[in-house]
Amino acid sequence: MTIFFKYLVAPTLLILLLSVKTYSNDTINVDNAEVEWKYSGNFSQTFNQIKFSNWAAGGESSFNSTTMAELEAKYENENFSFENVLDLRYGLHKAEEQSLRKSDDRIDLTSKIGREFAENFKYSAMMNFKTQFSKGYNYPNDSVAVSKFMAPGFLTTSIGIDYKPWDFLSVFFSPVAGRFTFVLDQEIADINSYGVEESKSMLAEVGGMVSLSFNKRFFEDIRLRSKVDLFNSYKDPGAESWKNSVINWETTLNFKLTDYITANFLFHLIHDHNISVPVYETVNGEEIQIGEEKLQVKQTFGLGFAYSF
Repeated sequence: MTIFFKYLVAPTLLILLLSVKTYSNDTINVDNAEVEWKYSGNFSQTFNQIKFSNWAAGGESSFNSTTMAELEAKYENENFSFENVLDLRYGLHKAEEQSLRKSDDRIDLTSKIGREFAENFKYSAMMNFKTQFSKGYNYPNDSVAVSKFMAPGFLTTSIGIDYKPWDFLSVFFSPVAGRFTFVLDQEIADINSYGVEESKSMLAEVGGMVSLSFNKRFFEDIRLRSKVDLFNSYKDPGAESWKNSVINWETTLNFKLTDYITANFLFHLIHDHNISVPVYETVNGEEIQIGEEKLQVKQTFGLGFAYSF
């Protein structure tokens, strides 16, 4: 029961508390001028259970639960905008004769401020922060953590030009972007340094960045969100090669089936030459863990309860 509360109920209650602001806009007064903020959000809880008992064809009983929250706060007038998006996710998986395992874990905050200087063009500054809530393991090895809060953590800051021909599409280009990788746990750094040098806890890089963001509703019941971030460090040898670029592409498709039932599909692709994916190989009859640079891909599909405001 303690494990159930710590890893399922507690994260769910946390996200619910963050979602209690259920109004769509708020007007405040700044320097005798009215400033209107618009708030929106989506909270969902998906479940998937398979149960077998004396099933002749075979199979494995399992249970999966994922909690997700997408919260937005935006202000925009004729030539100024300030956008904030917080994406929180936590998922658990329990298969027969296996311990409770983490299936999803995400903290992702993006803030962007801009001032228009020509039609559809803005001078902009953007910040993005990514990490996870709790320890992660490279299963079936559940004795050595390969990630935890701020190990790793990623902070990207950038200034540039934002081209926004429509409300649902943004193309942001930054010739000067800083990318900071944090590994604040030495045991995890010993397994995968994420490019951070030995005895250090942070890697700082300066480079160019392009970010494309698409967010649109279709027929009121279908919403497609897709974002691609490309970063290339100026100090990398052979920086012109795409293999030295950091690529982060995520697409989410939500289907609103009823007022409180939703289906969602997630596709996430990561290429980062600083990250070594833990793999195992047999040497002299002994299985050892090594790291290899690989393309990371994740796909999920869920059906469950949802609440939007």
